[in-house]
Amino acid sequence: MQPGGMLGFMSDAAPQPAQSPVAEQTPVVDPFVYSLVLQATYLPILLGGGHLEVHGREHIPPAGTPLILAANHRHGLDPFVLARGVPPESGRRVQFMAKRELFVPGLGALLRRGGTFPVDRDSQDVGSVRTALRVLQAGGTLGIFPEGSRSGGQMHGGVALLALKGRAPVVPAGIWHSGPRWVLRLGEPLLPARGAKALLSELEREISRLSQPFGQTWG
Repeated sequence: MQPGGMLGFMSDAAPQPAQSPVAEQTPVVDPFVYSLVLQATYLPILLGGGHLEVHGREHIPPAGTPLILAANHRHGLDPFVLARGVPPESGRRVQFMAKRELFVPGLGALLRRGGTFPVDRDSQDVGSVRTALRVLQAGGTLGIFPEGSRSGGQMHGGVALLALKGRAPVVPAGIWHSGPRWVLRLGEPLLPARGAKALLSELEREISRLSQPFGQTWG
């Protein structure tokens, strides 16, 4: 579930659901399915005797404004850990890009109902980038793994371009786990009022810092 290396607000006019491109094309989150998936994907951690610690929840603003969550990616459960770390009282639900290979019959329908949308990682998938921007323009929350894959590597600049075009602050996040202990650390939002290169550099530093292992207590 990551955008790889790819890359104005909604109109003030009266809403017209039958004709609005945002209404027609922005992925819609089914709250029941979203909650069900979060509960089901937490089971492997619980059954392994594990638990999730979340630090920095206060950095997540209430729903209604565009927001990007950007984290490191080392484990298949990372998207669900990141989504679970968002405080329910914020009213936010995280939407991800996912590789198109996952959108097979059955699973694909479930992913779409959870607000996830497909991306072709082997090409410059302009359609998925536009979908991501529509999520932000609708005041949604976009989850991104800027390294592009679980193998890590150089951080891609697509996240910075999305932040600038979508006018969305970026909350850096670090995910770390050892044995049964899972830790998610959320940093202070990085505002898009800077160039893409500067934003990406700061984001890379913050994700690296937040994803470092630390002791039993953290302040």
